[in-house]
This record gives sequence, structure tokens and C-alpha cells, in this order.
Amino acid sequence: MTSPVWHPFHQHGLGEPIPKVVRTGGSCLWTGDGRRIIDAISSWWVTTHGHRHPRIMAAIAEQTKALDQIIFAGWTHEPAEALARGLTEIMPEPLAHVFYSDSGSTAVEVALKMALGYWRNIGEPRHRIAVMQHSYHGDTIGGMSVGERGVFNQAYAPLLFDVATLPFPVAGSEQATLDALEAECRGPEPLAALIVEPLVLGAGGMLIYPPEILAAMRDICAKHGVLFIADEVMTGWGRTGPLLACEQADIVPDIVCLSKGLTGGAVPLAVTMATKPIFDAHCSTDKATMFFHSSSYTANPIACAAGVANLAIWRDEPVREGIADLCERQAAQIARYRDNPAVHNLRRCGTITAMEIGDPDGAYLSDIGPRLARIFRERDILLRPLGNTVYVMPPYCVSDDELDEIYAAIDAGIAAVTG
Repeated sequence: MTSPVWHPFHQHGLGEPIPKVVRTGGSCLWTGDGRRIIDAISSWWVTTHGHRHPRIMAAIAEQTKALDQIIFAGWTHEPAEALARGLTEIMPEPLAHVFYSDSGSTAVEVALKMALGYWRNIGEPRHRIAVMQHSYHGDTIGGMSVGERGVFNQAYAPLLFDVATLPFPVAGSEQATLDALEAECRGPEPLAALIVEPLVLGAGGMLIYPPEILAAMRDICAKHGVLFIADEVMTGWGRTGPLLACEQADIVPDIVCLSKGLTGGAVPLAVTMATKPIFDAHCSTDKATMFFHSSSYTANPIACAAGVANLAIWRDEPVREGIADLCERQAAQIARYRDNPAVHNLRRCGTITAMEIGDPDGAYLSDIGPRLARIFRERDILLRPLGNTVYVMPPYCVSDDELDEIYAAIDAGIAAVTG
């Protein structure tokens, strides 16, 4: 019988197999037919410490004994309070206020609304948002509006608002990005905010740019009073090395979006953290200036308990040392491709590696992607190419043997699609 499930980013008309996962643990998934699959992309970048980390699972189980979902508008509970305290302790000090939501996309929507609300409430309405070419910030309307336009969202173009788009800082031409931002800041209609993915553009093809450019963009925004929003949904929680990618540029954003690794990837939860001036602009005796945003499941207690456990793992366990070790092991693995003519744009940022196979300028809908995906699937490796861009972003607990299996599958893919 055909399943009634409609899967995300999956063309059902192609009839591609959809394996059923029955168990997870560490760096692996197990399917109903007994296959062990190495999760080389952390199940879409969410799983940091490994699947079903015991402390996170225990925290979830314990919390179910006391609280399920409760209203968070005008009410509170200890898991949300504890997680907010922990976040303000571990994140840069200016990020003093925590707003809960349930996914990376909604964290971005919250950030955009915070920025526009800030300018309105201080009596200087600004409406324009600047973004970076090839960026991705989610699949909600605001998230799509500030992301790359193309096949992903062309059907929804009438719903999207206009933005100012900066060129991606291609190596050797980085100044063009900074000049474009400066020009937008000096334009006749002032910018409300710039939103960027720090250092790595994820769904745009794992494109990497240097910390110096991130720092320079922050400086330009500060000079012109433009709010700086860092979408750390993917890059946060150690993916680029430090806790936040912004740390590599020694900057602190006005607003930061966090999700995915916030609960170690166990359950959905997101936060948008903001500085005191942004909070204060929404705080008064006038109800018309309050922040008008919520969802039914804001600050779900069970998810918040998982977040608290994640913070405890970062505090008590050698997470940073493990990340540093994985960075070195990833660098050693991709060294084999330096002189391979079939591999282009070999790159690494922290624990993330990426490369283009075959065509250096391959598009997302390139036929190389499905061919590679089939080879990886046959070798029991979960890799999901972005067109002909292959990237590896495993959980931090991945073993040397598992990394060897991942890159052996990539070797096989390269050989098969390039002859």
C-alpha cells in the first residue's frame, strides 16, 4: 500500500526508495530491514553529540513526569527559565534576552519582526532588509524572502517581499560585497537590518567565506546603525569550531537565531536572542508596542528540558575538545582529493567539509546529485548532495572507522560519476 506521507524536499514522482528508520544511536541509524546507516549529515545538521544522547533522553523522560505543553503567553515554567539563564551565561553578554520558537525558520521570522518592530517603536520606521546572495534562511514566507530566489520558491514569488541582495564574497572579490553593503547603507532608504549566515552558507551549497569579511560587514552595519542578524541555526553549536561562527570574527550580533543543536538535535526548539536595546524598544506601558509573535508550542517544557541537558553536556563533557579533534580528522580525510581533477572547490570550515564533483558549477537540479545519492544509499551512508556538491557534517561522536566508511563511499561516487 502506498504511504499517505508527503515527504519534504522529495519528488515522489521519481519513485525513489524511502527507507524506514526503526532505531538510532550515536552516529548511526538502523532500518527496518536491518541495515546500519552512518548518518554523515547529522540528519539535516541537527544531531551534535550523537543520536539519543543518554543525558538528553533522560531529561526528556523525566520532564514528562511533570509538564507537557502549557501556555507561555503571560505564564512561565522552570525548564524555560533554566534554559534562558543558561543561554545568557554561555552566549556573548550583550545577547541578554531569549525568545522561544520551534524551528530555524521561525527563529528567523522572529528576528525579522524584532528588527522591524525595533525601528517602528523608537519612532524611526525602517523596512528594508539586506541579504547575501545564495543564502538560505528557511521555508516560511519571511525566510524565503530573505533567501536566494530560484526553483525552491518561484511558485510563491507573489508572496515574497523585496530585499537588497549583496554579492557573495567570492575569493579575490570580497571587496565587492563590502562596497555593496556600504552603498545600501548610504542609500536614500536606510536599511533596517542585514541578515547573514556566518562563514558558511548551508543550503546554498556550503559556500565558505572568511571571518574578516564577516567582521567587516558587522563594522559597516554598526557604523550606519543597521541591525546585524546572525542566522546561526546551522553554524551554531560548534559546527564551525567554536560555539558560534561569529566568534571566529570576534563579533557579537544584535540578534542571533539558534535551533538544530540547541537540544542536541533531539526535539524541535529554537530561540532568537536579542540585545537589551531591542528588548527595551518593545517594553513599555503601551500594549501596542509589545512583540506580537507566538505559536501554540512556544517554550515547550519537554523541549526546554532537552535544551537544559544540552547545555549541561557542553558544560560538563569535553565537547570542545571533541570538536577540535573532528576538525583535524576531517582535514586529514579531504587531503586525498587535493590533486583529484574530478573534485573542485575543496573546502572545510570547522567540522564541515564540502566539494563539487564533476562540474565545478553544477546546479542544484544536476543529474549528478541523484546518481551520487543512489551510490551512497547502496553503501549505507546518509549523504544528501546539494546538486553535485557533496558535504560531510557528521555528529561529533563519529568514529575514525565511520569517517573512513563515509569517505570510501565518496570515493566510489567520484569514480562512478566521472568514469
